Amino acid sequence: MTFDPNTQLSPHFKLFEFVVSETAERRGIDNTPTDQIVSRLRILCNQILEPARVALGPLHINSGYRSAALNAAIGGSTSSAHMLGYAADIVPFSTTKLAFAKWIKAHDNFDQIILEFGTLVEPAWIHVSCDPRARKEVLRKLSTTGYVPIDLD
Repeated sequence: MTFDPNTQLSPHFKLFEFVVSETAERRGIDNTPTDQIVSRLRILCNQILEPARVALGPLHINSGYRSAALNAAIGGSTSSAHMLGYAADIVPFSTTKLAFAKWIKAHDNFDQIILEFGTLVEPAWIHVSCDPRARKEVLRKLSTTGYVPIDLD
């Protein structure tokens, strides 16, 4: 497959939203996904993001797919689901980040929801993943190394 950033992954999401990176552009890092990564991003969109978009309104993708080089450049986890095309960091436009996380937990088949940085009431963004392990983990990231399980109920 030829890389086309305008590839439609679901009715409301295109591939470019998941691969654009200012860091990659500044540092000349290739962040082109493989066909397998694109297939996984399509699953992420159709399984989690599209239903949330329809229910809650527009969503901004802060970070989607990251090549290994890009992930290393931003200091991402060496086991990041972003490198596999299973994850995205989201900021909703029409609801709170906490409400978005609660909606995902209540309505979707997910692997992880991580409320990253900020506060419990107002995290900086929400990491969601569709890893097939479907562990249903809900975590809060407190620092660059610390995660704690939380209850969103």
